[in-house]
Amino acid sequence: MRKQMLIFGLVVWVCGLTQAKDVEIALEAELAQKIEAPMKADDNAVGKGASNGEFIWMEGKPVAGGGGKGWAEFVVPIKEKGKYAIWGRVIAWDGNSDSFWVTWQPADPNEDAQATKNTKFRWAVAGGAVWHWDRINAWLDGGKPEREWEFKQPGETTLRISVREDATMLDTLFITSNVKAKDPGAANVRLPTKKDREIQVKGQAVDPADKVAITWATLKRR
Repeated sequence: MRKQMLIFGLVVWVCGLTQAKDVEIALEAELAQKIEAPMKADDNAVGKGASNGEFIWMEGKPVAGGGGKGWAEFVVPIKEKGKYAIWGRVIAWDGNSDSFWVTWQPADPNEDAQATKNTKFRWAVAGGAVWHWDRINAWLDGGKPEREWEFKQPGETTLRISVREDATMLDTLFITSNVKAKDPGAANVRLPTKKDREIQVKGQAVDPADKVAITWATLKRR
């Protein structure tokens, strides 16, 4: 009996060591390192309840459709190699205002999705006239599989959210290594905190061993 308890304790201890904590990064859309017009940060009343009071979009009426120009770019330091998923807090009024283009390098190729219209990078945003969470997918002609990005090593990454249709609204982004989660609760999604916003603006070390102090601000200057 004593031997069995010792074995059980050892198994629990080993399992505890192998359960790594999920990587989680919360970003404010309006604090992107660069926003290219006609995409813009806005505090319009139609986005009431946005985190930090602002969101990004290409301003327009939901019925207009169109779009195809403008983007927001985020420099995201990844501290651990592996697979990642992205959730967005969004408003999509109707079928004419429910999509973005999304590329994340270096996992994705250096491709202008607005020009190539590659459906692999097309995000079909879940409809809803109030802020809600939606996991970024690949809106293919034959389905909408949820996207995963794999990074072979830690370091600088560049996430671009590009306009596809007028009036699609993005408030925040939540990046997680929990790629298995199928709903926001399971993914532990959350809004950016004051600390998250400070990190996004001022910078954070990239190197997992903290040997080199590479910051978001430094990357932005590059």
